[in-house]
Amino acid sequence: MPPAVAPLDPFTPLVPDLAVHRRAGSPPIVHAPYFPALDPAVAWLDDHRAALRAELLRSGSVLVRGLPVADAEGFARARDALIEQPAGYKEKATPRTDYGSGVFSSTDLPAAQRIRLHNENSYTLEFPGTLLFGCVVAPEEGGATTVGDMREALRRVPPALLDRFAAHGWLLVRNYSDLAGLPWRTSFSTDDPGAVEAYCRENVIGHEWPASGELRTRQRRSAVVTHPVTGERAWFNHFTFWNRWTLDPDVRDVLLDTYGEDGLPFDTFVGDGSPLTAEEVATLDRIYEEVTVRERWRCGDLLLVDNVLCAHGRDAYRGDRKILVAMGDPTPLADCRPLTPPSPTAHEE
Repeated sequence: MPPAVAPLDPFTPLVPDLAVHRRAGSPPIVHAPYFPALDPAVAWLDDHRAALRAELLRSGSVLVRGLPVADAEGFARARDALIEQPAGYKEKATPRTDYGSGVFSSTDLPAAQRIRLHNENSYTLEFPGTLLFGCVVAPEEGGATTVGDMREALRRVPPALLDRFAAHGWLLVRNYSDLAGLPWRTSFSTDDPGAVEAYCRENVIGHEWPASGELRTRQRRSAVVTHPVTGERAWFNHFTFWNRWTLDPDVRDVLLDTYGEDGLPFDTFVGDGSPLTAEEVATLDRIYEEVTVRERWRCGDLLLVDNVLCAHGRDAYRGDRKILVAMGDPTPLADCRPLTPPSPTAHEE
């Protein structure tokens, strides 16, 4: 790999009274003053946006605690105070509830299912640079939105594996279905196959329509990128998140028996098309676990995440849980100095 670029130093404290509390195993936490209503709380966020964003660039995530954010409308106002430019949700991969105004549920996957760390939309040519999560209903047990520093994850990837990913990137293969994963009409927000094909051509995605009539796509992307502001390199992908070896073994067997080797809803490979062994995938999965931090949600909490510096996930939980998410700061992949150029196949076009 080329040498890392020396990071900028945007971290001079801008507001002296913004105390950041740090403890092992948790993201940095800022305790907001007490506000009896939303208007002064939003004004406080606006006044402290520069300092919070500076901490975000330093740590990759920061949790703001103690604000009276109680619903999607209040969350949208907090989002507008912290994020200047919204970002769209492209090539949808998981079910979400849309609350309007760019506010979604964080995910609608079953409560018992743990969600591994991943960088949002790491497979698209433009992705959200910043994510904001907000807690409206805190779960009875578990359910933390986990985060992990991808600068540190990159440092821990074994050199032989890192060399393969640096040279070839990673390859995502998706099979869209009404029965497993999401149907293509949902993922691409259209009923027109021609519009899907045009989108794929424009966004460097290989596509075909197998005999089943469903859609299959392939897209090669860089596994390592450089943050456009700090100049720091980060591990940036969904490789482990969607690899067959991280599926529950019983689920994997059923999917393979039903859809065959080439028919999994999601599968990932090194960018030259070669698979990793189960042991190699377990190594990457263990690295994610090693860098994971978490903080139990309280109602009103806001969690800012830099989508390049940090990956995010979710612990399994029990009880009601309502976590909102908004995406902002659209970031072109080209601005992040990808080591591997995008390609619609496992070979550079």
